[in-house]
This record gives sequence, C-alpha cells and structure tokens, in this order.
Amino acid sequence: MSKVAIVTDSTACLPKELAEEHGIRIVPMNIIYKDRVYQDEVDINPSEVYRLLENGNTLPTTSAPSPGAYIETYRELSQRAESILCITLADTLSAVFQSAMQAKEMARETLPHTTIAVIDSHSAAGAQGLITLAAARAAAAGQSLEEVIRVAEEMVDKVYLVGVMDTLFYLAKGGRIPKAAAWVGNVLKFKPVFTLSQGKPSPLTAVRTRSRGVERMLEIMRQKIGTKKLLQVIVMHTNVLAEAERLKERIASDFDGAEIYVKDFSPVMGVHTGPGLLGIAFYAD
Repeated sequence: MSKVAIVTDSTACLPKELAEEHGIRIVPMNIIYKDRVYQDEVDINPSEVYRLLENGNTLPTTSAPSPGAYIETYRELSQRAESILCITLADTLSAVFQSAMQAKEMARETLPHTTIAVIDSHSAAGAQGLITLAAARAAAAGQSLEEVIRVAEEMVDKVYLVGVMDTLFYLAKGGRIPKAAAWVGNVLKFKPVFTLSQGKPSPLTAVRTRSRGVERMLEIMRQKIGTKKLLQVIVMHTNVLAEAERLKERIASDFDGAEIYVKDFSPVMGVHTGPGLLGIAFYAD
C-alpha cells in the first residue's frame, strides 16, 4: 500500500499516458449539451466539443464533478493508499474545490482510516497539471502526505500559464464580455494574450496575428524564466494540434533538456475561449 494517492480533475490538461504513468487519478468535469451530460474525456473528447462549438448555435455548458464522483474516487483509492491528496481547479473559477471538500467531509464516516486532504491549485489547465505532476512524483518517492502537500503548495508559486486566443466571439456569446467589445476586437483582428494569476484570468496584451501571439508568449516565457532553467512545459491547444506540435518543437530547440508535453486545452474552459487557442504552462527553477 502506498503512502499517498493523487487526485485531480480533467481541467489539469495532463496527457492520459503521463497521468497513468504517475498513478494520477483524474475525475472528469461535466459538459452539458442539449440536455445531455457528458463526462470530459470519458464519453466525449475535446475535439468533439470544439466541433459542437463551431457547428452549433447553442454553446455547451459545464459543471463540476459531484461530491458523489469524488467520494467514489476516494473510496477506490483508499484500497491502495493510506492517504489521498486532491488538487483542484482554482476555487475562483469553479465549484470543483467545494465538491471535493464536501466529499472529504462525507468520507469522515465512510472512510475513517483514510486521511484526505484537498488543496486549491489557484490555477488551471497545464499549470494545475504541473502542480499535480510534482505532487505525484513526490508521492512516488515515498514522501508523507504533509511532505507531498508542501511540494504542491511550493509549486503553486512556481508555475505560470500564458495563452493567446484566436477570437473573442465565444467569450461574448457566453456572456463573459460585452458583444460590442468582441465585435471591435474581431473587426480589428485583435487576438488577446492572457495569463492566469491567483485563480483569475487577466489580459496581458493583444496582437494582430497568431504568429505574433506565439512570439509574445515565448517572450513572456523567457522573461519569467530569467536565469533559471526551464524544467517542464505543457503546450495546450483547442483543436489546432499541428500548431501545438510546432510550438513544442520551437520550445525544445530554444530550451535544451526541458520536459515538454502537448495536450488539448480543457473543453471546460475551451467553451469560453473557442477553437484556435494556443497556450503554454511552464515551470522553471
């Protein structure tokens, strides 16, 4: 029996093989479309969600996993681990943290011999994934629950996420920004470059072309890394895999020795950004 099992949700943008290799259990988010509920990457994949965005008049909506989904996960993991650490999407972005915490309270009676901890990643997507990956590697090394929590919490301040969106249309359609702002942005061909800080998305700048957006992301990466060494990167995309692979190659050529992965951007957030997003989450030390 291992000391610590690691859980996260499907917004973490962890490649399936990487999660399986490190024993990370992923609880799927829910995607609702025309009265049907899908489990993210269980009975619907990201490409299918983005096709719904492009072809349908109705936007999908999303919801957090239920406490029941978490309690079932905790129950399964209690069979092979003394304790469980659940790392969630930022509480400011979703009810995932509250759902995982409710399940933790429910487990006090049903799983009295298993210690469960839940922490807010204050992040999302690949940044959340890198925090989770660091915790899983610490757990695999035999560290205690307290030590694994410390590793995860230290990573919260070390990871960074930046992305460029292809359009403002979906933010406006979902009511996240005024339609007039999206209209002006699309007419002027603005492509927003954004980051996620302390659980809140923030605009950094706007560019006129996707190529300039990629260059700006790389500039920001270099500025954030400074004299440190780039260790890990997750390149994220919404239905533009070929561009994501080219970006991966570019990063690999510029930063020798970094672990670089490519993953679909979580549809739970992608329904707001739309197809065409490119992003990078990275960690340097």
